[in-house]
Amino acid sequence: MPEQKIKISPSLLACDFSRLGEEIRAIVTAGADMIHCDIMDGHFVPNITFGPPVVAKLRSHCSVPLDVHLMIERPEDYVENFVDAGADIITFQVEATRHPHRLIRRIQELGCKAGIVLNPGTPETAITYLADMVDMVLVMSVNPGFGGQAFIPEMLEKIAKIRAMIGERDLEVDGGIDENVAPAVVKAGANVLVAGSYIFSHHSYQEAVQLLKAAGNGRD
Repeated sequence: MPEQKIKISPSLLACDFSRLGEEIRAIVTAGADMIHCDIMDGHFVPNITFGPPVVAKLRSHCSVPLDVHLMIERPEDYVENFVDAGADIITFQVEATRHPHRLIRRIQELGCKAGIVLNPGTPETAITYLADMVDMVLVMSVNPGFGGQAFIPEMLEKIAKIRAMIGERDLEVDGGIDENVAPAVVKAGANVLVAGSYIFSHHSYQEAVQLLKAAGNGRD
């Protein structure tokens, strides 16, 4: 498989929410390829973030794709709202719905890219029959709910196995990504890196984004 361009998707979970529009414009200017929106409901994960009305407001400030990650129970009840709000990519947790096949098709029918997400404790075999349907697979390399956690190294083997399953489709990794972790993650097969704390706590967003891209491109 030819090498893929490394894409950076900064997670808004770590940004300054009092300056949300400004933060988005700054991170896009810094070279972000997409913006990662962590949607949490306080049930599937122990945290609450924001919903479709905020995503709709983000859309007017964002010139790159909105990468919306649903960490919520019954995601099938909300995908239309997020598509209407301006999501370009919707990923949902395979653990959160009884009918992932149906939900992937529904998201795609609505004109949005569809992806599926696996928590650290969920084996890659959970998506074997879905691998040819999705536009993206997202591997959580921390247990979801809070930013700033350390990367779980055992996820590298899972990333490699999923890359073998999905061919050239996007493989995203979220959790504990920084310039030290990025080379191993990309070498294992990821081409989309989600980073929150690393980017938004850096003195220069542009430098942080470029460091991640350089680390990923220096895979060998």
